[in-house]
Amino acid sequence: MAPPILSLALPSETGRVLSIQSHTVQGYVGNKSAVFPLQLLGYDVDPINSVQFSNHTGYPTFKGQVLNGQQLWELIEGLGANNLLYYTHLLTGYIGSVSFLNTVLEVVDKLRSINPKLTYVCDPVMGDEGEFYVPPELVSVYRERVVPVASMLTPNQFEAEQLAGFRIASETDGREACKILHAGGPPKVVITSIKINGNLLLIGSHQKEKGQSPEQFKIVIPKIPSYFTGTGDLTTALLLGWSNKYPDSLDRAAELAVSSVQAVLQRTLNDYLTAGYDPQSSSLEIRLIQSQDGIRNPDVKFKAEKYN
Repeated sequence: MAPPILSLALPSETGRVLSIQSHTVQGYVGNKSAVFPLQLLGYDVDPINSVQFSNHTGYPTFKGQVLNGQQLWELIEGLGANNLLYYTHLLTGYIGSVSFLNTVLEVVDKLRSINPKLTYVCDPVMGDEGEFYVPPELVSVYRERVVPVASMLTPNQFEAEQLAGFRIASETDGREACKILHAGGPPKVVITSIKINGNLLLIGSHQKEKGQSPEQFKIVIPKIPSYFTGTGDLTTALLLGWSNKYPDSLDRAAELAVSSVQAVLQRTLNDYLTAGYDPQSSSLEIRLIQSQDGIRNPDVKFKAEKYN
């Protein structure tokens, strides 16, 4: 008789996460940026790597392989054949093709047939600063098929604009975009970065009952004059991690997530300066391992301000 799968027989108090994201051999983006922080917060995490690249694509060159939808489904079938498909959470990030996204939707259905209470946290990675870095035809699939089945969405400003269908030029616009997304499905929406009048904000929204007005809040985020890779992936993972621990307090979860991310970025910045490198000159690899205390036990320096 085979031994039991302990993550199923003796589940952690937090949960068991299937994370479908990109993977780099070197550096911290995608699953490399999400898995370790979730493990630090007590989650069992099973990663499926949608791509395996030598390094992130901001380097002069990269090599590697891309997983297609059929290969993803083969992995799911392998898990299913051994009764290993019970998950409390599904986390998805960068997805590069419509066919792969369609297979992810099949995965959602499959996981929910086994655990109807599955929480699906989706970072609808499409682009930033007005530019797409996925085929634009993914927008309609996200809007029409992914939004209705997600439990939490974590778009940036550009992605929220694509999903809501209008330009976000004010805090009021950001709050309205969240309401439109709630109407499409997910009870929790966090727009992870909005630039308004020279300020950088996170806007969160939790609709606790369908038809109710959502509880909404903002967190003012300091602008650091550097570009870091993997921060969106890290932010979404931490929002999953902390919102599961504080299911009725999305504002508290966001305070913890933002404070952790900022601690990681500050540590990264300081280390580059110590190494004698100008941190404004290119995209910086985050110092995830060196920042683990700030991930496990964040010092909450960034507070949520509730909207009336």
